[in-house]
Amino acid sequence: MPMPSVSFVSLGCPKNLVDSEKMLGLLAEAGCPIVSDDSGIGDVVIVNTCGFLSASRDEAVDVLREIAEHKRSGRVQRIIAAGCLVQRDGQGLMRDVPEIDALVGVNNRQDIVRAVKAAAEQSADSDTPASPGSVLFLGTYHESSWKDANKSDRARLRLTPAHYAYLRMSEGCNQKCTFCTIPSIRGPMHCKGVDEIMDEARELIADGAVEINLIGQDTTSYGQDIGYAPGLSGLLKTLNTLDGAHWIRLMYAYPSDFTDEMIDAIAENERIAKYIDIPLQHISDRVLRSMHRRVTRKETEVLLEKLRDRIPGVSIRTTFISGFPGETQEDHDELHDFIRDFGFDMLGVFPYSNEPGTPAHNMKTHLPQELIEERVEELMLTQQDVAFERNEGRIGAKFDVLIDDYGEDGIYPARHEGQAPEVDSIVYVEGGEFDPGDIVKVRCTGTHEYDLVARPADGKLPIIQ
Repeated sequence: MPMPSVSFVSLGCPKNLVDSEKMLGLLAEAGCPIVSDDSGIGDVVIVNTCGFLSASRDEAVDVLREIAEHKRSGRVQRIIAAGCLVQRDGQGLMRDVPEIDALVGVNNRQDIVRAVKAAAEQSADSDTPASPGSVLFLGTYHESSWKDANKSDRARLRLTPAHYAYLRMSEGCNQKCTFCTIPSIRGPMHCKGVDEIMDEARELIADGAVEINLIGQDTTSYGQDIGYAPGLSGLLKTLNTLDGAHWIRLMYAYPSDFTDEMIDAIAENERIAKYIDIPLQHISDRVLRSMHRRVTRKETEVLLEKLRDRIPGVSIRTTFISGFPGETQEDHDELHDFIRDFGFDMLGVFPYSNEPGTPAHNMKTHLPQELIEERVEELMLTQQDVAFERNEGRIGAKFDVLIDDYGEDGIYPARHEGQAPEVDSIVYVEGGEFDPGDIVKVRCTGTHEYDLVARPADGKLPIIQ
């Protein structure tokens, strides 16, 4: 029986995207024709869901219901749901979208080919487009099975542009923040070995990537579960030896485990981007304790001061949660003033999401949603003032940018070292002709709200070899 054609929808964060790329690689190796968005829709549609927040669940259900309409009309034969939401509440998802034919959890992504085959066999045996029953590929995290089947992310079919890629250092988390569902979905922290990470990085570079973005639920704790004493600093030094990588960017750094050795490794190794994504979540000691963040305001301030003092030109991105249960007006004002005074390069604010199964869900002092939204808006408007002022200070400066896409009307979207893909602002480069992946020296000539405008200064630069 020939393998059916497959369409794939990937939702959620870059960590989920890596899972999507790996599943696509497995399907391609098995001979499944992959249908792109421009080519119509496949016989089987796979949706890799995010289950981190209630809003993510709503998005996944909406997407699946839209695909279910195609199934009822006969355009789609079978639907497979995969990923975090499946792991968190697969049965509930099936109740919401009964047209789903198979569920594949995060610990069973290697079963995606079997799920597609089972869906195809099920379709061949059925005379109607309705699902006779769902096939389940679900399981909890188990160390031996993860090492055997899930640890490698090599041989992916990438969804990112060729010139940048995400490299997952680890899976799961041990931090136990009271608002977070990740440990219950992804399990405890389990790291890849340095050799595996280096092999994946070389594969990505050979595939065209000049920017590697290091991801994991908690990157600063790297190596703790595998007995790798040098930890993140040792890994960064080793990654710095890679030929062909222009920027190696650190994402999702946990503040309580950020050591002096890690700071030095970022400062001293030229391929490591002078950029740190460090989600702080709050600054009030009272709220931080309630969140179980294991860090105080004073410790946070000392760390941030070290980062700016010891890494020349560093860009610091963070995220905060507004409206956590019990957050007082004084807590909010403290966070507001901290955002205004520190001047983060990039910042996001998320409204607290009340997630069943988390300790915060059982707290008694939940805030009204209207108040939470007001606080989020106030914080983001304050950061807008900070960002616009910092942008004005860049006018006239020279820096390298990575061209991200083909230009339109002679204007090319790009990013400098302090801008991560998909989450940060960009640089509009005008006055030249470039290809995605080109490294160009530019001079900043102006601003456009959060973004910068620039023109070439000295032409293209060679990739560091």
